[in-house]
Amino acid sequence: MPPPARGTLTTEELARTVASAVAEGMARATQPNPAPVSVRTSRLKMTNPETFDGKPSTPFNTWWKSVTKYLSFYPETSDQQKIAWVGTLLTGTAKAGDLHRYDTLGENDSWVNYAADIRTEYHDPREAANTQLKLSQLKYSGDIRAYMTEFRALKNYARATGESLQEKIDLAMTDTVQDMRFAHYMGEFADDEGFLEATYQAALQVEKEKALKQAREQGKPTGSATRTEEKRRDERKKEERRPTMNREPRKNDS
Repeated sequence: MPPPARGTLTTEELARTVASAVAEGMARATQPNPAPVSVRTSRLKMTNPETFDGKPSTPFNTWWKSVTKYLSFYPETSDQQKIAWVGTLLTGTAKAGDLHRYDTLGENDSWVNYAADIRTEYHDPREAANTQLKLSQLKYSGDIRAYMTEFRALKNYARATGESLQEKIDLAMTDTVQDMRFAHYMGEFADDEGFLEATYQAALQVEKEKALKQAREQGKPTGSATRTEEKRRDERKKEERRPTMNREPRKNDS
């Protein structure tokens, strides 16, 4: 039998190589998979909406929107959990009605029916009109941030837009604020947000000028004036500490 060519494996060497490869593969297969790395993430939490007492003077639509927004943040909530949770937000006559419903239907109630019935029971078609009235009565009293915060909250439920919205703001602002806005913003505004922003910036400028004027009348230096005075005071102190050179002798010195 002729010897194997150089560089080729004998039958025994090939068998040992295959056996070694099979053993390594089986060893890797029997090793447990590494445990998955868990990443801890904090779950966001929302603050509960305010309570609802069922009185005609309490806006229902505003409250109900906050309820549905809250529930949309937790989409995995079951019907029974939603009904029970809303019940914890009710007080007064609304609470009494909710307990009566639970005594009647119990676990057979559904969220679709519950939500439809509570909207039918407490929806007030006059709520938008009442909000429009509050919006018209809202006046600017020197704090544009406070005014805009309340105005935007009422605007969302009064559905005021366009000329109606801009007219309400014009009537609420002072002449000084309007003059400031006209001086810096000319032409028509493309949308309500542009008008609101222009009014906000104009009122903010008026408030800054008013504060500066009051400070001057009361004799309070502004920040830059205070720094200038402090610098002059430091220079005087340095001048006083500086030794006097070539001082002439006194006449009575001997």
